[in-house]
Amino acid sequence: MRFVVQVRLFPTPAQEAALADTLRLCNQAANLVSRIAWETKVFRNYDLRLHT
Repeated sequence: MRFVVQVRLFPTPAQEAALADTLRLCNQAANLVSRIAWETKVFRNYDLRLHT
């Protein structure tokens, strides 16, 4: 059985900016890993970790 829980955040303006910065950096890191995966043709989780 799977449960879905939704959470709504009410951050302060400073927290909102910090969260946005964090998400932006996570997205940049994910894009880098994706690019490396396609360049090396390595897609398995563990093997890709060795390349990144």
